[in-house]
Amino acid sequence: MNKFKKVETPLKSVYIIEPTAFYDERGFFMESYNKREFEELGIFIDFVQDNHSLSVKAGTLRGLHFQIEPKAQTKLVRCIKGAIYDVIVDLRKGSPTFGKWISVILTEENKRQVLVPKGFAHGFLTLVPNTEVVYKVDEYWYPEYDRSLLWCDPDLNIDWPARDPILSPKDKNAPTLKEILEEINFVYKKEV
Repeated sequence: MNKFKKVETPLKSVYIIEPTAFYDERGFFMESYNKREFEELGIFIDFVQDNHSLSVKAGTLRGLHFQIEPKAQTKLVRCIKGAIYDVIVDLRKGSPTFGKWISVILTEENKRQVLVPKGFAHGFLTLVPNTEVVYKVDEYWYPEYDRSLLWCDPDLNIDWPARDPILSPKDKNAPTLKEILEEINFVYKKEV
């Protein structure tokens, strides 16, 4: 029996991963990742790096981030302390959901994870203080390929649960989707 459940989302190839946690009087135990069991679910990814962030204040927004080809990244994101409003935006040219977004609530209690493939921008807003997020990536960070997309791009119209979030200068001054359209080199590959 697989210890993970793969839940489809309206964005093709973006999945919510629900691990099985085993509880007793001491607390819980769970596997947050198992290569063999992910492959049984049809997820074939070689992760190369783990990242960990702490956001001290609620209302901290990190994103929307992505790396362009040839150094694009797939991410497996989870919240290990606190809660986040997680957003994924489709940047794949030719995709029927290009420019569309979804949101997922990830918390330490629900233990859900979200798989964000190459070709998508990702960001999150912390809902409580002292929130910690960890995520695996399948490509190293390369500053020359690192990009941001404006969190409040009017064409995306993302319904963030905060109107005046705490932002880094990079995220505050990020370009809109229209401004970076020519640089985005993700192509939607239709499945046959």
